[in-house]
Amino acid sequence: MNFFAVLLALVCEQLKPLPHGNPVHQGMIAWVRWTGRNFDAGRSHHAAVVWTITVVGPALLVGAIYALVRPYSLLLSLVLDVLVLYLTLGFRQFSHYFTDIRDALERGDELEARRLLAEWRHLDASELPRTELLRHVLEHSLLAAHRHVFGVFFWFVLLSTVGLGPAGAVLYRMAEFAGRYWAFKSRTLDAPTNERLMVLSRQCFGWIDYIPARLTATGFAIVGNFEEAVSSWRRDAALWAHSNEGIILAAAAGAVGVQLGGSAAPGVTPDRSKTFDSGGDMDATRAEGSTAGAPPQLGHLQSVVGLVWRSVVLWMMLLALLTLANLVG
Repeated sequence: MNFFAVLLALVCEQLKPLPHGNPVHQGMIAWVRWTGRNFDAGRSHHAAVVWTITVVGPALLVGAIYALVRPYSLLLSLVLDVLVLYLTLGFRQFSHYFTDIRDALERGDELEARRLLAEWRHLDASELPRTELLRHVLEHSLLAAHRHVFGVFFWFVLLSTVGLGPAGAVLYRMAEFAGRYWAFKSRTLDAPTNERLMVLSRQCFGWIDYIPARLTATGFAIVGNFEEAVSSWRRDAALWAHSNEGIILAAAAGAVGVQLGGSAAPGVTPDRSKTFDSGGDMDATRAEGSTAGAPPQLGHLQSVVGLVWRSVVLWMMLLALLTLANLVG
C-alpha cells in the first residue's frame, strides 16, 4: 500500500503540480502565525508548547483520521495517503525555480538567474560570480530535494508501519516549514520572535531529520560515485554549520564530482557555511573550505537532476520489495 501511495502521489504531482502560493501553503502560514500569536508569550517554556501544537498537533489529527478510516475502507485510506502525500511530497513544489534558473543560465542571462535565486531563497545574489551562483543553486536544490521528497518519504513509511498512515509526512513537513518560517520572520521581516522558539525548532527538526539526512546521503553514494561520495562525506561534511546539511551536500558533491561549500558571500546564507583558513594539506586547486571536485559548471545542474532521480528510483525499488515481501508473507 505504501509503495502505491507514494507512486500515485508522485505521478499526480508531476501531472498537476500545486501552484505557487496555493491555499495549502497559505493555510500553513496562517496556522503557524496563529499558534505563535496565541500560545507564545515570549517565555522560554512557551516555546515547547508552541512547537508541539504547531507541528505535532496536525500530525496527530491526520493520524487519528487515518486510524478511523482504515478499518472501514482500504480504498479510502489509500486516497487519504495519496492526498496528504500530494500536498507534502514532490519536486514540483520547488523545481520551477531550478528550471527557470537553468534556462536563464543557458540563455546567458545571469542577471535573471540571480534575481530568481534571490526570490527563491530570500537572499542578496546580485554580486555572486557565475561559479558561486551555480554552487548556491546546486546546494539549495539538493537540500530542497531532500526536504520535499526523501525526508517526507522516510517519515511517511516509518509512521505508516505503526498504523498512523500519512501522519509522518505531515510531521516532517510541518517541522521543516515551521522552523524555516520562524527564522525567516526574524531575519527578513524583522519581526520579534521568541529566540527560544527559533532554537528549539531548529533542534527538533535536526533530530527529526537526523536519520533521513543520512539515508539521503547513502542513496546519493549508491547511485553516484560511491567511493568519492563516502570519502567526501567523511572528510568534508563538517564544512557546513549544520551537520545534516553537511552530510547531504558532501555526499552529493563526491557522487557527481563537483566543488560545493566554501565561504559564503556577504549577505548569502550566512549560516550555511563555516568560514575558515585552508590547512596545509588541502589541495591547492580547491576553493577555500570547499569539497574536492571540479568547479561548478552548467552541466552539473543536469548531473544533480540525474542523481536525485536515480536515488528516487532506488528507494522506490526498495519500498516495492518491502511491500511485496509483506504481501507474500
